[in-house]
Amino acid sequence: MTHVVATAGHVDHGKSTLVRALTGMEPDRLEEERRRGLTIDLGFAWTALPGGDRIAFVDVPGHERLVTTMLAGVGPVPAVMFVVAADQGWQRQSEEHLAVLDALGVRHGLLVVTRRDLADAAAADRVREEALAHLADTSLGRVEAVMVSGATGDGLDELRAALERLTRSLPEPDRDADVRLWIDRVFTVRGRGTVVTGTLGAGTISVGDRLAAGGALLRVRGLESLKEDLREVGAVARVAVNLHGSAEDIGRGDALLAPGRWLTADVVDVRLRGDAASGLPRELTLHAGTAAVPVHVRPLGDDTARLSLRRPLPLRVGDVALLRDPGRHRVPAGVTVLDVRPEPFARRGAAAARARVLAAMTGRPDGAGEVRRRGLIRRSDLVAMGVPVPFEPVAGEWLADPALWKDLRGRLAAAVEEHAAANPADPGLPADAARRALGLPDRALVDALAEGLRRRDGRIYGRATAPELPPPVREAVDAVRRDLAAAPFQAPDANRLAELGLTPRMLAVAAATGALLKVADGVVLLPGDDARAAGLLAGLGGPFTLSEARRALGTTRRVAVPLLEYLDDRGYTVRVDDLRRRCTGRKQ
Repeated sequence: MTHVVATAGHVDHGKSTLVRALTGMEPDRLEEERRRGLTIDLGFAWTALPGGDRIAFVDVPGHERLVTTMLAGVGPVPAVMFVVAADQGWQRQSEEHLAVLDALGVRHGLLVVTRRDLADAAAADRVREEALAHLADTSLGRVEAVMVSGATGDGLDELRAALERLTRSLPEPDRDADVRLWIDRVFTVRGRGTVVTGTLGAGTISVGDRLAAGGALLRVRGLESLKEDLREVGAVARVAVNLHGSAEDIGRGDALLAPGRWLTADVVDVRLRGDAASGLPRELTLHAGTAAVPVHVRPLGDDTARLSLRRPLPLRVGDVALLRDPGRHRVPAGVTVLDVRPEPFARRGAAAARARVLAAMTGRPDGAGEVRRRGLIRRSDLVAMGVPVPFEPVAGEWLADPALWKDLRGRLAAAVEEHAAANPADPGLPADAARRALGLPDRALVDALAEGLRRRDGRIYGRATAPELPPPVREAVDAVRRDLAAAPFQAPDANRLAELGLTPRMLAVAAATGALLKVADGVVLLPGDDARAAGLLAGLGGPFTLSEARRALGTTRRVAVPLLEYLDDRGYTVRVDDLRRRCTGRKQ
């Protein structure tokens, strides 16, 4: 198994010398780094521990002007080897590096006092105790301390044993997690194309995988970890990924992501650890993973704020990052992400109300709490936010807060009854109208809420399942029925219908209630007269023409043509040729 540990500490306190002594490898690979004797960019080296596991070191710069590079190295790794020189003691960059580790919430570490050959025992002991006291006041707490000399090799065996104890204390990585590889280096290899490197803190990458970066979908052409070509790499690991695709625009601070599994956020609500929200500068730099992004800070509560990012980042609830003030060279606060999809402030008092909500949030992903706060949310969005799914969706991908869902059921039933009372001739509430009335984002939610109610033709019915004719319409329909009782196939014409005030909509309602039989637009008969007409036509004894049918029924061409087509559609009659039909013998 491989473990990844970052170095930290003041410039020229022997971090790179120590890594070189442990691994036999040169972490300062750039010519300028070796010439100047300090680490300018991130260095990497690795070795085997006594128990057989391998340990990879991310050797980070200690120079003040290179702290942003240091943050890129420390951010994604789970543990730190903090280095203090016995002959120089605690220094300013020691303090700043420790502030970074504390802001990131790093909990696993080891103190190494180097250059013990350059200080007497009492001085080295004082340096060790002072450094341990500083570390104890941070997220690292009480850590083991080892004294070594990278130049003479004294104490290296004790250090290797301590590193093994440290790595055994680290939490087991989630190799099934969604991949998010923060990129710390990008370069081109002749004949192979773009290669990116980073520390894989969770998940597994395999050759052939598709990963998203910078708006492009890239294929993993090859993988390398600690100079070994591999088909698959699981967390935790230092990994180099050879990419195939349009990778020209990606760089340090971008991330390779499992496609479709991450949301990018340009506004996040966070909890602060450090300075009070009200005392923070309004413009700071957010360091998350290997990214460094300018942000605008809006305080909300004593220890909560809203950050507006200059560019979006793939963040999840519970992510830990830090805010740095590059002008004053300090880290005023660490942050824990509380929400990556906060609602905008659209009304007066919204910010204060939001502060009260954030005060109760812990930063630990809480599926039930997140659904309760949002009311409705898609399952895939919840997962992409880094929040576990607390229960099954109510419809499709939609999760609903149980209390809200119960309330929506009641409101839907009430809306159906209100619609029926206001529209007795058309009592069914259209599903789309129900969606708008309840303010729902998806028609599928209406369908799920309507379970237990009667549904027909895209409408929802309550107690009233059939249209009811208002009294004036009922009187007009009764007049039509009297007309038809005297002359069954002399359907009233448009003038008669207009005289009675029967619009096409009212005729449709009358047909739906069973008061009339709608043969065609503007042509109505009495219910049952279709079968009656078929009986009369059957009495003709054989095939018949339109004219013969018209005379047998005692009607006009205006009625006979649509009536015969109606009888064809219902299977009472069938065409023999272009001019004649015959009865099929269908019984009513």
